[in-house]
Amino acid sequence: MRVAFVSSETVHHRDTETNRRLQTILEVLRDHGHDVHLFCARFWEDDSPVLERDDVTYHAVTDDPAARRSFCLRVPFDMAAAGPDIVHASARQPTVLLAAGWGVRFARAPLVAEWYGDEDIGDDRWTRLATGRGDRIVTPSELVATRVRERGADGDLVTTIPNPIDFDRIRSVTPGDRVDVVYSRRLDEGANLESLLLALAELRDRDWRTTVVGDGPERAAYERLASDLRIEDRITFVGERSLEERIAAYRGAHVFAQTAERCVFPTEMCWGLAAGCVGIVEYHADSSAHELVEGRERGFRTTSEEELADAILEAGDLEYRDVDDRFADYDRSAVAERYLEQYRTLQEEYGLL
Repeated sequence: MRVAFVSSETVHHRDTETNRRLQTILEVLRDHGHDVHLFCARFWEDDSPVLERDDVTYHAVTDDPAARRSFCLRVPFDMAAAGPDIVHASARQPTVLLAAGWGVRFARAPLVAEWYGDEDIGDDRWTRLATGRGDRIVTPSELVATRVRERGADGDLVTTIPNPIDFDRIRSVTPGDRVDVVYSRRLDEGANLESLLLALAELRDRDWRTTVVGDGPERAAYERLASDLRIEDRITFVGERSLEERIAAYRGAHVFAQTAERCVFPTEMCWGLAAGCVGIVEYHADSSAHELVEGRERGFRTTSEEELADAILEAGDLEYRDVDDRFADYDRSAVAERYLEQYRTLQEEYGLL
């Protein structure tokens, strides 16, 4: 199947959650043998209109991702000329999605609109027009799905497909040191690590060890807070780590705590739960993390530091695991199949199969 992705900006221009999500999807489909093309602004140095890299074909629609008007004028024709079976467009820039919507008329192919939502989904005229485009609308979580519906999307067209993880990779990594709780996230203003630290301070008379993975502008402040709470000797701030190192930490931990205030999909937590951790989530209106633990025996949803401390104690009664096959639905193969199922269904509706 030939899939044409459309996004003026890519992970090669700017490292954002939306761009990483798009890159992951096209790599997953490529790994399943499909012909993947991405129509974007040029990010390579020479003036070649096409770049073949790692079995993905990148097409330069413009030289600058900020040249949105030029991109929107050209991409419908460039994309249609490639003869795609499916067009899959990022909605981060609504006008680009609208342009892809014009392009599918020339290409006579179905359009999948990808709304990720790590940057605020607006409520302007262009956004509301864009929510009406797409034969299918894909979001990473019910949190984002609700926001897209609120801006006018047809709820019958919206489907939720999570970020993928890799079970083979999890199993290939040796579990790290045994700790009671692991926290993993960039330590910025939205990390809300203080909730976990305050909960752990309530348990200072218990025997526990915690690892904090990640770095960022608030790390020093969190380290000072741990010291002020007199629990710094039992918390190890390890900074940024590679994926393999993070997996090792998750496989060695008993609990993965998620307290961030904003999260459209908790990818690191998903890795942690698949690596056997018990999940504890502090609920926030702008976070979808609770969706991963609701209805699960090895999951807790809390709303305060006191409830978080109680959940950590209760989680201690659950068995230690270093892998949990019940998260197999999040594996790369399963996620690829969910996208392909949407593609095949749309092709049948278009009479293309």
